[in-house]
Amino acid sequence: MTRAAADGTAAWPPPALDPAGPFAEPLNTLSWVLFAMAGSVLLIVLAALGVALFGPRRWRERLGGRKLVWIGGFAFPVVVLTALLIYGLGLTSHLTQEPGPDEMRVRVTGEMWWWRIAYLDGEGREAFQDANELHIPTGRPVVIELDSADVIHSFWVPRLSGKVDMIPGRRNLIRIQADAPGAYGGQCAEYCGGPHALMGFVVVAHEPTAYAAWRARQTAPSPAALQPTIGSQVFARAGCGACHSVAGTAFNGQAGPDLSHVGSRRTLGAGILPNNQGTMAGWISDSQSIKPGNRMPAYPVLTGEELREVSGWLESLK
Repeated sequence: MTRAAADGTAAWPPPALDPAGPFAEPLNTLSWVLFAMAGSVLLIVLAALGVALFGPRRWRERLGGRKLVWIGGFAFPVVVLTALLIYGLGLTSHLTQEPGPDEMRVRVTGEMWWWRIAYLDGEGREAFQDANELHIPTGRPVVIELDSADVIHSFWVPRLSGKVDMIPGRRNLIRIQADAPGAYGGQCAEYCGGPHALMGFVVVAHEPTAYAAWRARQTAPSPAALQPTIGSQVFARAGCGACHSVAGTAFNGQAGPDLSHVGSRRTLGAGILPNNQGTMAGWISDSQSIKPGNRMPAYPVLTGEELREVSGWLESLK
């Protein structure tokens, strides 16, 4: 089954030249300008090559003259590349400006190989965490604060904005905005190790009222988390709480993704699997066979019944 065909992962792979917001439009324009310039230069080079190989002697002598070499080999590239640089910076500089006091902010931290997402309040304090799925309201700019916990990653949602590197110890910014509700695929765009190609995520854009309702649900513990079940007992015995946190329980690990509302996410494994009880059980049992090199160990010691209980409990956390 391909990822594009899987339920919940239909936004992947993300199209690179299909903007869905005002911050992706300048990048789309710049891309086409660069394609046109690259095509023009290629045609000029091919024409020069044709003259060099098959042209009259007089033309070949002119082509090898010092003056033409200086113009074509030095002046032309300097002028064209400088003009493109100034043009590109003018189109995109506003994407990375510091946020204003009324702008919505979300902090996204790249981990090997998943995304830690923290929603911030108006004072820049963390309100709650999620993972691998970024929710935003439509029609409103959202400033993404980018960081990395380990190696260099790169945040890229092609339909909503450009890509910016996530560098340990450095805070970078990028703005995104979606004009219509829907799911928009994202991908780590900087090679960051073995499962780099399997480090995807989804941006889910809601109408403003639906987004407010979603955010209100996320700030409170899942009702299922407050009820002791066999699944939560299996979760505790297996030691899952050492790496994962679940709001409303004693599980408070910080090494792995926050699972407080994992059942409401569209995907598992950083955008690579549709989220349902079967894929959840498979991921817990042997995530290494699905995403080799990820940092979650396999749990072959769990029985089939234990897998059903713990995956059912996690799926109920919505």
